[in-house]
Amino acid sequence: MLPTMHSPPNASVGRAAVWMAGWLTLMVVIAVAGREAARELTVFQIMLLRSTLGMIMLWPLIRAAGGLGAVQTQRLPQHMLRNAVHYAAQYGWFAALTLIPLAQLVSIEFTMPIWSAALAVIFLGERMSGRKWFAVVLGLVGVAVIVRPGGGELDVGQLIALASAVGFAISVVLVKSLTRTDAAVVIIFWMLVIQSAIGLVPALMVWHWPSAQVWGWVAVVAFCGTYSHYCFARAMEHAEATVVVPMDFLRVPLTALVGWLAYSEGLDLFTVLGVGLILAGNMLNLIRFPSPSRTAMAGKNPPPENP
Repeated sequence: MLPTMHSPPNASVGRAAVWMAGWLTLMVVIAVAGREAARELTVFQIMLLRSTLGMIMLWPLIRAAGGLGAVQTQRLPQHMLRNAVHYAAQYGWFAALTLIPLAQLVSIEFTMPIWSAALAVIFLGERMSGRKWFAVVLGLVGVAVIVRPGGGELDVGQLIALASAVGFAISVVLVKSLTRTDAAVVIIFWMLVIQSAIGLVPALMVWHWPSAQVWGWVAVVAFCGTYSHYCFARAMEHAEATVVVPMDFLRVPLTALVGWLAYSEGLDLFTVLGVGLILAGNMLNLIRFPSPSRTAMAGKNPPPENP
């Protein structure tokens, strides 16, 4: 059982939203770059290169934090558990990216907030109010309206994507726990080190050198993969998981926007409606209403009048 977690001491939903904007942008870009890189490389190669190049890209933040001494941790077993789960989930995500349409992958991935919200309540002691649940439901309905998944049985790619979503949810809860003691740069450093160690042998078994063009896509994957997780960890420092995770619903309309701008994919009425529902859910989740106790206290102790 993980320790009970309540609102962070430096809680700020606004700051969490800013960091999540960085996460969303980088995650949209990595979906495109990952698919392009997978045309030539295996998933194991992409993941190893992402981690090893990511360590180089992370060095400026490590140096600014005080060097390697600043990334020491007392919770190495938790880091190892989190990254073993995250590596498996990430492998599934990249594999599913090559098996099913991007819209399907994103829609299935967005079952993750349900799993992470439930796990945060069970293991982190976070409270899930009716308003938070309603925000999650609005977001999921918006996703369903946009992608309109067809009927029929799940194929292998869809099952892999679903398992990946559960794995990401477990990783989210573990990250939230780690942010209580370790800074974001520490979490990302150990993510890159541990996942490089996990993926070294599988990648070498299927290794072949990327072409010059694919090296460019790999660099984009490494940068986005490294700094997206840094943004996510910083967001977790400022708000509860049940607040941060529903913000990720915005990745669906952002992906639709990229498809429209880059590939001339049309935005139909269903897409617009779905975007509206997702935005409504996020706004509901971000707005803070004064609690009844605080309101009553303010009424009992009004501010003194000016002389």
